[in-house]
Amino acid sequence: MCGICGWVQLHGKSDIQTSTLVFEPMNAALTHRGPDDHGAVVFDDAVLGMDRLSIIDLEGGQQPIANEAEDCWIVFNGEIYNFVELREELKTRGHRFRSRSDTEVILRAYEEWGVDCVQRLRGMFAFAIYDRRQGAGHRGAGAHTRMFLARDRVGKKPMYYYQDDDRLIFGSEIKAILAHPSVRARVNRTVIPLYLAYGYVPSPFTLFEDIYELPPGHMLSVGDGKIAIRQFWEMPQDSVAEPALTETEYFAQLREHFEEAVKVRLISDVPLGAFLSGGVDSAAVVAVMSRLLDHPVSTFAIGFSDDPSFNELQYARIVADHYRTDHHEFMVKPDAIELVPKLVWHYDQPFADSSAIPSYCVAQLTREHVKVALTGDGGDELFAGYERFAAARVAEIYRHAPWLLQCAARGFVHALPESTSYNGFVRRARRFVDSAPLPLPERYLGWVGIFKPELVRELLIEPIVLDPTEHFRSYFDSRQADDPIGQLLRVNMMSYLPGDLLVKTDRMSMANSLEARCPFLDQRLLEFACTIPSQLKLKGMTTKYVLKRALEGLVPDKIIWRKKHGFGVPVGKWFRTSLKDFLRDALLSPAALQRGYFREPNLRLLIDEHIGGRRDHGHRLWALLTFEIWHRLFIDREVSPWIPIQHKTKSEFYASSGA
Repeated sequence: MCGICGWVQLHGKSDIQTSTLVFEPMNAALTHRGPDDHGAVVFDDAVLGMDRLSIIDLEGGQQPIANEAEDCWIVFNGEIYNFVELREELKTRGHRFRSRSDTEVILRAYEEWGVDCVQRLRGMFAFAIYDRRQGAGHRGAGAHTRMFLARDRVGKKPMYYYQDDDRLIFGSEIKAILAHPSVRARVNRTVIPLYLAYGYVPSPFTLFEDIYELPPGHMLSVGDGKIAIRQFWEMPQDSVAEPALTETEYFAQLREHFEEAVKVRLISDVPLGAFLSGGVDSAAVVAVMSRLLDHPVSTFAIGFSDDPSFNELQYARIVADHYRTDHHEFMVKPDAIELVPKLVWHYDQPFADSSAIPSYCVAQLTREHVKVALTGDGGDELFAGYERFAAARVAEIYRHAPWLLQCAARGFVHALPESTSYNGFVRRARRFVDSAPLPLPERYLGWVGIFKPELVRELLIEPIVLDPTEHFRSYFDSRQADDPIGQLLRVNMMSYLPGDLLVKTDRMSMANSLEARCPFLDQRLLEFACTIPSQLKLKGMTTKYVLKRALEGLVPDKIIWRKKHGFGVPVGKWFRTSLKDFLRDALLSPAALQRGYFREPNLRLLIDEHIGGRRDHGHRLWALLTFEIWHRLFIDREVSPWIPIQHKTKSEFYASSGA
């Protein structure tokens, strides 16, 4: 696991001395992603660098890695779980290896299969290969010096890039790109409506002008002064397995795929453990680990000291006791809000998912004991685990109810005050009745979004260029019109999963130099899951039915069949009590109001309604608060105590090739 960065000149050479001086702060900005080792190589027209978190081949896996002729170099972030099999195949094709690392396997695979090597990689990855071979057959006649970037299928590992007329600059995090003197931090105002609607900025956009995210399952090539981006994988359309399976066969094969996905993720030369929320997904991961390891699994859980409705510790303890794990817990208190500037710095962009706080805390606790943690991420997206999938089924009935009955229901729930508890009935009921009558895309955005489209229009001063509703519709596929649950599962995998969940997992784990692995997002498991009929994922009103049945006998029934509890944070309560003054001071300061983004009366109304108890705007206010803090750190350039110092001298840090 690493942080990588670099650049390539599109036309001509650059000064090596200048490149070296420029590159030091870029690599230093990623130290938290890889504190174990650092390295870079400077060419006459490009630079590659990395910060390494050593997991496999601790002694021989230093990066950048080159081939024998030193005309192909690689920096890599991630883990390839089939690297042993690939290495053996490549040996039969005449390739010789100097290390046991999966990084070198990618480089040899690129030498053998060119850019199509990505199709053979099973795992999470973001890598850059500098190729200065002339006229290599797989690159086409007349091709010249080239940089090749690629990102894994679902977006577990990040990759960002900036381009202008002279160069392409890339990095695992945006802060590394911003450390290059040719890049200015300017707000991309057109995507603010998307941020307010989603709670994150969807790929390929970022909140910075001229900086983009390479989407999941995409590759980027630089050659002959041109940049080309191509998709190499997309989420499969749901299709029934051929030949069709019985329910029992689905259960058995799903269990087999899942256990194998966990097994391959136990390959490590350092200690590993697991996040344990008390839900069925993390419990399943711990169950399989307990069977495969010859020692107790180290498990890590989080709780909240001031609001029991957000706590799942009792269920995490049930799982820990059942499998006799080496269990550790951490309690989050309201003063955890002091972490917010630090979290925003790690995200590089505002991020409206307040569960970043416990995610950071549990990663911090975990890193004190192990270097790798397995997670249950992806189970809800693959198998319809969220209650909103069941709500979508109910909405198909509700939207055909008499209009007067719908109006009466809306009037009733809107007359009630909203609590800030985790399962606040009024808040959830309002979301349902307001959106249920709408077409599927608008309905679902109303349930999963932070700000409704009409609130976005009322709040923003400038006209909206990128309309959130139209953007969200682009995720939907008319070919799945007769299967709304299958449609929503696919939309979640293309939007929320890579835009929110996986960003949170990557940034909060890597902020603590911890590697996170997600068995549910294994390529083989994922592609098999797409062959399971959606009516087995959501059977009646039972969410994750096929997964729960597959896990019977492996996970305790009291965990499998209990009601889902998400990973939330009581920010709504905090903003009404201990943090209300902090909230007002931040969002209504003269500097914040003078930025010209939001209408002051509408902003004040949101705050007053929330503090007064009439509405629960906790997550909306969190979105605005993180936006304000992000602006101060990255645009106003206020001093941040979390910017690391440079960790190596120039002579220790750099190698050069082709000067």
